[in-house]
Amino acid sequence: MKGFTLIEVMIVVAIIGILAAIAYPSYDEYIKRGHRSEGMAQLNDIAARQERYYAQAHTYITASADLDKLGLTVSSGKVESATGKYAVTVDKVDKDGGYTLTATQNFGDTKCGNLTLNALGTKDRSGSGKTINDCWK
Repeated sequence: MKGFTLIEVMIVVAIIGILAAIAYPSYDEYIKRGHRSEGMAQLNDIAARQERYYAQAHTYITASADLDKLGLTVSSGKVESATGKYAVTVDKVDKDGGYTLTATQNFGDTKCGNLTLNALGTKDRSGSGKTINDCWK
């Protein structure tokens, strides 16, 4: 007889299921890390624009509605990333050196959450599942 038995097919299906259960979480984390790099790049770009603005005007932009003064497109008080995964706002917080940028994510990254960067170069995140260094690499 030629062909496969039901047992052989079920073993192959079980092996594929086990491999998928191992591979999918790694793939998902890889995708989220790629999205986070977009948020980090946007925060660093806006921070550089803030420093350039400070060199000319001797003040930082501390209101999200004024981010257009940095040459950014502001929509509803936020600056959207290129793919829409992050929306950046700016605030003034005590002892932040002048401004705090917050990149609010919208793709379900609960371990790192939202990314923040202030004028002193201090990086942070709102999630608690990973360290700051893991979220910012």
